[in-house]
Amino acid sequence: MVSQSIAPMASDGWRAVLAPHGMGYRIKLLSQLLARRFQERLDRFGLTIFHWVVLCCLWEEDGLAISSIGEKLQQVGGTLTGVLDRMESRGLIRRERDLHDRRVWRIWLTEDGLKLREILPPIALELREQAMCGLSNADRERFSDFLNQAIANLS
Repeated sequence: MVSQSIAPMASDGWRAVLAPHGMGYRIKLLSQLLARRFQERLDRFGLTIFHWVVLCCLWEEDGLAISSIGEKLQQVGGTLTGVLDRMESRGLIRRERDLHDRRVWRIWLTEDGLKLREILPPIALELREQAMCGLSNADRERFSDFLNQAIANLS
């Protein structure tokens, strides 16, 4: 009897929101597939995807406050602190107190962290190319714009 009540919903356009057809489900699936494939590539460097995103933030602006990194990544402090601890022990970053506000810790890339900027982005680019194979540059830009708009709509 339950399946009979679902059938009319599906025919009325509800199918588009039900897994595995729903946009959110498919975006999550894409995210998981990209993350899995990228993690396979990061494993040889002993890095995680979270290390990657922290490195990306610092490659754009070295010396960020921990709170700024957390805001950019929308992460809770405890999780970020553990990642930073591991990155520091690996010699990828160093922490220093802010000269103007002793409550603030700033994160700086070490030479090893800077070297990864030459290695990791080409790997990420290769994976993106694999995922976007068959899409024109215009379609890729529209896809990115759609994602940005959907994120903004829900933020």
